[in-house]
Amino acid sequence: MKSKKFILWFDELGIEDVPLVGGKNASLGEMYSNLAGKGVKIPNGFAVTAYAYDYFLEKAKIKDGIKRILTGLDTRNIRNLTEKGRKARETILKAELPKELKEEIAKAYKKLCRQYGQNTDVAVRSSATAEDLPDASFAGQQETYLNIRGGHSLIEATKKCFASLFTNRAISYRADKGFNHFKVSLSVGVQKMVRSDRACSGVMFSIDTETGFKDAVLINGSYGLGENVVQGSVNPDQFYVFKPALMKGCKPIISKKLGSKKIMMVYSEQGTKHTTENVEVPYEKRYKFILSDEEILQLARWACIIEDYYSKKAGKFKPMDIEWAKDGISGELFIVQARPETVQSQRNVNILEEYVLKEKGNVLLTGLSVGTKIGAGKAHVIKNVNDIGHFRKGEVLITEKTDPDWEPIMKIASAIVTNKGGRTAHAAIVARELGIPAIVGTEHGTEIIRTGTDVTVSCAEGEVGRVYKNKLRFEIRKIDLKRLKRPKTMIMMNVGNPDQAFDFSFIPNDGVGLAREEFIISSYIKVHPLALLHYSRLRDRKVKEIIDGLAYPYKSKVDFFVEKLAQGVAMIAAAFYPKDVIVRMSDFKTNEYANLIGGNEFEPKEENPMLGWRGASRYYAGSYREAFGLECMAMKKARDEMGLTNIKLMIPFCRTVDEGRAVIAEMKKYGLVQGKNSLEIYVMAEIPSNVILADEFAKIFDGFSIGSNDLTQLTLGLDRDSELISRLYDERNQAVKSLIHELIKKAKKHRRKVGICGQGPSDHPDFAQFLVQCGIDSISLNPDTVIRTTLKILETEKKLRR
Repeated sequence: MKSKKFILWFDELGIEDVPLVGGKNASLGEMYSNLAGKGVKIPNGFAVTAYAYDYFLEKAKIKDGIKRILTGLDTRNIRNLTEKGRKARETILKAELPKELKEEIAKAYKKLCRQYGQNTDVAVRSSATAEDLPDASFAGQQETYLNIRGGHSLIEATKKCFASLFTNRAISYRADKGFNHFKVSLSVGVQKMVRSDRACSGVMFSIDTETGFKDAVLINGSYGLGENVVQGSVNPDQFYVFKPALMKGCKPIISKKLGSKKIMMVYSEQGTKHTTENVEVPYEKRYKFILSDEEILQLARWACIIEDYYSKKAGKFKPMDIEWAKDGISGELFIVQARPETVQSQRNVNILEEYVLKEKGNVLLTGLSVGTKIGAGKAHVIKNVNDIGHFRKGEVLITEKTDPDWEPIMKIASAIVTNKGGRTAHAAIVARELGIPAIVGTEHGTEIIRTGTDVTVSCAEGEVGRVYKNKLRFEIRKIDLKRLKRPKTMIMMNVGNPDQAFDFSFIPNDGVGLAREEFIISSYIKVHPLALLHYSRLRDRKVKEIIDGLAYPYKSKVDFFVEKLAQGVAMIAAAFYPKDVIVRMSDFKTNEYANLIGGNEFEPKEENPMLGWRGASRYYAGSYREAFGLECMAMKKARDEMGLTNIKLMIPFCRTVDEGRAVIAEMKKYGLVQGKNSLEIYVMAEIPSNVILADEFAKIFDGFSIGSNDLTQLTLGLDRDSELISRLYDERNQAVKSLIHELIKKAKKHRRKVGICGQGPSDHPDFAQFLVQCGIDSISLNPDTVIRTTLKILETEKKLRR
């Protein structure tokens, strides 16, 4: 009978055994028994059961003593909580484990040694019987001990795990969640260590932890043992993989971001009581990705297999939180833990909550944003957990990193800022669960911000979180999406920042009418493509050094450009898949290209760049032609290799029909063939010639997208950047509206798609209503105006009875 055993092996356990061995061990047993056949590798081990824990408390006669200690517990009083927790742990640590329990643990360890070798190294992890419930993640509440060798050391580590059921954070967490301290028991998992001290390890989620976007796997990792990633002691590498394309056999790594990875946890060679230690990562290794592309894809496949298995078993979507490790001796990847994700999976997707900053301020600090909220308050810098008693409700916690000991004050903070950690660090996980904004990996937060300073912590501006000086005004908008009807006119979005794409995808939409390459090139690549193609010709040594640093993790400088551009576009395309995402090829002006790193050596000086060498003219002739080839290679990679065939391409500032033909021919050289693999090529209709000759343009392009900004400029003959005549600039001028009406009519005649992606409909709802009256197919709006303009369009359609 399982319930009366001290030891249960992984192959004896299933998910139904949570009451016997806790969520962590039950899940390991479930996977070990059922997923090995699907290729998921899990190191073997056994569980010291919850029955063994209860048996120990009874035999040692310490249960009543612990109950007395916890009488009068006040988790809001840090001193009270600390004192009672310490006494409860000491009571357990001073007690002796029953002889029969010690013998069973030693016997099981010897059996594991027969499988893996004498004196084998094991990880000893706590597994509480109430953990990983839908509204409560007990992960990290108890202790883990790594590189434990020998029967005696294992027994000691087991007792320490038992005591960790009464860490301050575990007591506080149970009290907050309403759990009886003596109806939660502790099991201990003993698992063969993966030698990731010689390679790397980390955490992955089968859902995006920030937005709840369910079609991406997020992988975080660093060198060495995984505790540094879990605890947030290191800024890890970060990868996203798009699940639907992965399952079709494509290679959709849609984002790769390098972490600083300054330290790594390894086995201790000192012969002291410490079994692990942190050492510095060699400088050159910090600038390399920890995993190859194939390893990233392998982990993502396993995440999908694990999620699919648990979802089928539960009869509903079940995203997972998974720990992985790579063995530096065998080179193999392993899964060492998996549990249900407990934050985003509980989110109400029908309520759109939008935080909007209403004023600007001085940016003190930036880092990775956690969530999409904004918080403000007085900063309180705390460098040591012993000082948390001074923290007050509503303050902003500024610290190096957090671990579960900090949780009593995290739950009363208005926001959290840490120097270290990535999106799967402790601070990030707890902030999400508490529903407060956090910025992690700021590097120098505790040095730059002083206690008592009023600050605003904004996670509402994309992946980069910003800490502003002073308390800035912000508002919270809540929209019930169930009540919002969809108009017949397609409502698309203008999206430039890939890091905001997942978040924007939850706004009701019909795809992306304009995805700009410019933001990706200027923010992520930063270098002029010709400076990468002709690196050896560069004269400026400092420029070469900067390029060396940026491109270091990539096989070549050309690969750096192609991969980063492909990933940026793919991130947006994945967020809205399978809806159309129309990507505009680069439309910098010469002065803007010159501002890119190395750009000065390749760009001419023009008197009026707005009307000069831009758009299509650059693509098929002159020095930029080969750089356009890199753009084409990136788009082919995103479409064909990553499987994002919802990407449509758009050519800006195409002055003549012959130019259009020349560009299409140039794209064909790089494998971007119109009609192949459902590729459509659109033209921006932003020059009067595009409207006048729309019948001819319709013969070579698949659709039109009206660029009302330039069309207004060129129709009215004014420079839209000149404040002297800005009063005349208005897309609603009758001349501009006449051209737009004419274009829509001609596009319809040739059965070509026609939309608009200019600023006009976002700024002027009445202009959007005019476009609906003209019968336009789609209107692409800035994300913050989608709801407001959709309501206006619904009104117009009702009047027209469309």
